[in-house]
Amino acid sequence: MLQQLLSNAFTMVLIILVINIVYVSFSTMRLILTMKGRRYAAAFAGTIEMLIYVIGLSIVLDNLDQVQNVIAYALGYGIGIIVGMKIEEKLALGYITVNVITKELDLDLPRQLREKGYGVTTWAAGGLEGDRSAMQILTPRKYELQLYETIKTLDSKAFIISYEPKSIHGGFWVKAVKKRRIKE
Repeated sequence: MLQQLLSNAFTMVLIILVINIVYVSFSTMRLILTMKGRRYAAAFAGTIEMLIYVIGLSIVLDNLDQVQNVIAYALGYGIGIIVGMKIEEKLALGYITVNVITKELDLDLPRQLREKGYGVTTWAAGGLEGDRSAMQILTPRKYELQLYETIKTLDSKAFIISYEPKSIHGGFWVKAVKKRRIKE
């Protein structure tokens, strides 16, 4: 049965393309899981990744005389990177820390963000043009874009910068952010 499928040139190209898309998607996820410290999930993804890789590579190597197979392999690799990144965006693993600086002190931005469910630490800051309010907000990555939109709606001129913290320990944030649901 498999031999019949592999004898058809179009089917062969399609199989190679799909195998490589799946393989590279797993590769991307394994790398992200490794960076996030999720070792068991990364190991599982790596096992599946290698299984798919060996199967796909053996099919291509057995049919190197057909250039369309090599092209399908390369194209599948590129598409797999995009698919893997899209999957990671949807999963949105981990947290982000967002630093916000605003000169609109009368807006009480921290209070408005807290009412929406975000944990906000604030302090007074000084900028080139006067007093500012600086805030640090920790939120699950799945709420990242929603947080940006909320801030922009409340203060369109706010300066926003974000990063992914490597580790988080202690404080109100760790307990509260895990339990809290962000309000729209």
